[in-house]
Parts: sequence; C-alpha cells; structure tokens
Amino acid sequence: MTTVYQAQDAAHHVHPFTDTAQLNQKGSRVITRAEGVYIYDEAGHKILDGMAGLWCVGVGYGRDEIVDAVAAQMRELPYYNAFFQTTHPPAAILAERLARLAPQQMNHVFFTGSGSDANDTVVRMVRHYWASQGQPDKQVIISRKNAYHGSTMAGASLGGMGAMHGQGGLPIPNIVHINQPYWYGEGGTQDPNEFGLARARELETKILELGVEKVAAFIGEPIQGAGGVVIPPASYWSEIQRICDKYQILLIADEVITGFGRTGEWFASQYYGIKPDLMPLAKGLTSGYLPMGAVLISDRVFDVIANHGEFYHGYTYSAHPAACAAALSVLDILEREQLVTRVKNDIGPYMQERWLKLAEHPLVGQARMVGLIGGLELSPNKAQREPFKVERGTVGLIGRENSFANGLVMRHVGDTMIISPPLTISYREVDELINKAQKTLDDTYQKAATLGYLD
Repeated sequence: MTTVYQAQDAAHHVHPFTDTAQLNQKGSRVITRAEGVYIYDEAGHKILDGMAGLWCVGVGYGRDEIVDAVAAQMRELPYYNAFFQTTHPPAAILAERLARLAPQQMNHVFFTGSGSDANDTVVRMVRHYWASQGQPDKQVIISRKNAYHGSTMAGASLGGMGAMHGQGGLPIPNIVHINQPYWYGEGGTQDPNEFGLARARELETKILELGVEKVAAFIGEPIQGAGGVVIPPASYWSEIQRICDKYQILLIADEVITGFGRTGEWFASQYYGIKPDLMPLAKGLTSGYLPMGAVLISDRVFDVIANHGEFYHGYTYSAHPAACAAALSVLDILEREQLVTRVKNDIGPYMQERWLKLAEHPLVGQARMVGLIGGLELSPNKAQREPFKVERGTVGLIGRENSFANGLVMRHVGDTMIISPPLTISYREVDELINKAQKTLDDTYQKAATLGYLD
C-alpha cells in the first residue's frame, strides 16, 4: 500500500542516480528518524546504517551538540558571504583548525558547498596555477577509469564512469583517464604489487604521450569509494608520488570520502604517506549534518595563486556560518572522543578481523577493508575470481535488497557489496552488522542458486 509520503515523492521528487519510472512503480523507502548508527523507516523498522548515510555520518546520528552549535550560530549570524574582503568568526576558526589537522605542507583552505563543488574548484585552481606561471597550455588533468569525483560537469568529467559520460556531453576538454588499480577485477595472475606498479606507471606513459608541457595534474581517490571500495596495492601510491614529483605535476588526493578518520588517520594521504598539492574534502567534515565542502591547498600552490591577482571563483555559500559551526562541532567530537585513533587501534582492527572472515563464504571472492571502509566481491567461482554470467550488478542488487530486508544498509557497486559505517559503531553493533551481512550473503547465495546464476 502506498503511503502519503511515497505518493508525494512519486508525484514531485526527482531522485539522484535513479530510474524514476522504476522507483515510482516500487515506491521509495521513507526514512523518518535516526539515532546513533541506526535509521528508522516510517513503518518503524530499525536499520543499521552500514553506509553512514552516504559515507558521511562519521560521528553518528542524534548528536545534540552539533544541532545546538548550528542553532546558536543561526541565531547570531545565520548567513553572510565570504566575498568583498569579508569573513566571520566560524570561517576563520575553521580554516585555522583544518590547517592544523592537515598534512604539514597544507596551510590554506577554500570553502565550497560539497565535494562536487570542491572538485570543480580544483579544476579552476590547477589551471589558474599554471597560467599564473606563464604556462597556460598546462591544462590536462589525468584521472582514472571508474573514479568518482562528483556529479557536476567538471566533477563528473574528472570521474571515470562511462554511464555518467554518456549523458551531457562529458567529459569536458583536457581531462583524460588511465586504468584503475583494481587488482581483484583486473589484475589477472599478476602479483598485486607488480600490478600496482604497472597501473601507477600508466601515469608516466600518459604524461609522455600527451607532453609534459600540457599535463597539469593527476587526481585520484586514495581509496576509490563509489567505484567499489577499490583499495590499491601497497606499491601503488608511492609510485604515483614519485612520478608526480619527477614531472613536477600537481598531485590531487580526493579525500571527500576518506577524510576525517575513515582510514584510521585524519586523512588517507597520511595513511599512504603521500604529499598532495590539493585535497578536496566534504562528507565527514560536517558528518552530513549540513552540506559543506572544502579544498585544502599546499603552500606550493597557494604561494602562486595568492600573488597573481584575483582568483575569479567562489560560491554564495562558501564558508556558510552554520555549516562552519557544524564542522567545528564535529571536529570537537572527533578529537574529544579520539575517534580517529579508535578507528586505527580499536574498533577498526576488530571490525577488519570479523569482516575479512566473510571471505570464507562460498559467494565471496574477496573481502577487503582499511579502517572502517570495506568491500566484498561476489563471485560464482571464488578460486578464479570469475564474474557472474548475467548482467553485472544483478547479483549485487539482490544482495542490496536482501541487506535492507535484514535490517542493514549495505550498498552494492556492480557485484561488490560495500560498507562504511559511522566511526562511533560499537563492538556489539559490529557483531550485529557482521551477522546481518552473513545472513544477507546466505540469502543471496540461495536466490542466485535458484535463478541459476551460480552455474
């Protein structure tokens, strides 16, 4: 039976990344409240949110101190812009706070409204940086296939997802893509570290093919999130850093998903030991309580753009006071409760141990996890890492629907099941998540077998 909210939604709401006709036939899932690591639908079902919203609710739901900080700020100064040589206290305080937490070489920040906006900013900033040094032809940004960098024109162009490029005339000029470091799906019989080096060295090949005088930057997510939690081999990022240093191109680490403790470090760049020139941020910055993004800027880049006149770029809601207040409150929680260290030394290792054991399931070809971000590769032949013989994502979708039915939000990317729970998840809640994931795998295996997908 269709509820009032579902009817209103079907009549007027156009959802992101959704087949509208298909959704309206089925009816949208209506979430009405949330607390801790749980969300509740309008029928009262309690669901463990294994995706922290959309990778973002790091400190969990129902944090009154964030709500109170936002309310206090809105009563005092609900909005003012950062144009016209103007600032306000929460913007100044947050900028200083982020610079303190950032990698050593990054001491400045440009505020945006989202991760997509942050990556649009990166494109503008990279090209302005090189033009300011008399090299306007250094325009090309190299990204990776299956990367995700947002859904705006520039963000979707930087991303390497063919379905997105098939709509809207994407990618925009001077953005090219090399292969991803996806050993499970593309590594064949190669040793993972040899594969990682080979994929990293595609960057050098592409730079030389295009011409060093034309290549401005390389962008990559330290761990590809929306692409299926692709965790690169250990050899990959150090080789990428070497190549960027050799050719003096800018290194952009998109930390929209991996920032603010997700990997057990404040930023995944620290986890992998790389030194980015630009670092787009969002999601965990405000724990999803309000929309906000940012770009951390290295001294190398800042020293150029700050001394070459006006940078003709910005947003109405750059450094929105209420969003800044939310971010400051989130950072207070992360530091006070030592959540980053907790992910590294306590709840992270506990969940990793339990999650990796799911690889013993007959449907799982690989289980992988760093910090509190993980994936399960589904396969009908785990020894050979074979894909299913039906359309990619068919079995993954069955897994996602079973997961919801079992009271767990677990997303699917193709036939990879992925999770990214709040950093506040308890031992008991990890056990619950694993038990529900196990049942989801059992149910999915049974249905896939019944449909003949395991033959």
